[in-house]
Amino acid sequence: MINYFFEKIDKVEIHSNTSEWLENLIQAENKKLGEINYIFCDDEYLLKVNQDYLDHDYYTDIITFDYVKGKTISGDIFVSLPRILDNASTLSQNFESEFNRVLAHGILHLCGYKDKTEEEETQMRAKEDFYINQFKNF
Repeated sequence: MINYFFEKIDKVEIHSNTSEWLENLIQAENKKLGEINYIFCDDEYLLKVNQDYLDHDYYTDIITFDYVKGKTISGDIFVSLPRILDNASTLSQNFESEFNRVLAHGILHLCGYKDKTEEEETQMRAKEDFYINQFKNF
């Protein structure tokens, strides 16, 4: 099950096929869906999560807490909507494209993909692009 929550931020519209798209992404990665919670929030809320749980003192667009067991994908994915908006502007993308990229990014982390090295980041971006293109055709 995929759940969507909003903390200290106005709700945004989640397309009706978003959950199905994310479930297909999980299946395509040969994983099973457990429970995924997307928590959409503002910058300050996510900064506090970053400070309290990861000892990081900086803003970010996404933090993923992994509760994966075997092939079953579960986790809490915190997403800063203002960061997505800023990143979309910086990257000359529309909000929806960057929003979908971040949603996929969190799932891909739960599937085992990392983005710490240049090689890992390249692979992550390729996977994001692949699944975003699938969403456009969904």
